[in-house]
Amino acid sequence: MKHFFRTLCSPILNIFESGTEAYNYKPLNRKILIIVGVLFAILTLAVIYLSPQGEAGVLIPVSVFGITGLICLIVGALGTDRAVAKIWGNK
Repeated sequence: MKHFFRTLCSPILNIFESGTEAYNYKPLNRKILIIVGVLFAILTLAVIYLSPQGEAGVLIPVSVFGITGLICLIVGALGTDRAVAKIWGNK
């Protein structure tokens, strides 16, 4: 099942998994990345729930928070150690 989701999300994962340089990975970084992704997803749902219906100004925060949360969750759950280290900028 994980292989199917890695294949489905490969355009996003390839960005973060590319490269041959050395990286510094800590298992805590993956846990924090998943927590940050969940927090951004909750924030997205809160903005959708609390915004007035039909308000066009909601699209920007929902897009930014939603995409950020989705990328954090995908890399945190499916990415390699290199992808997690790259998202944190560890070298």
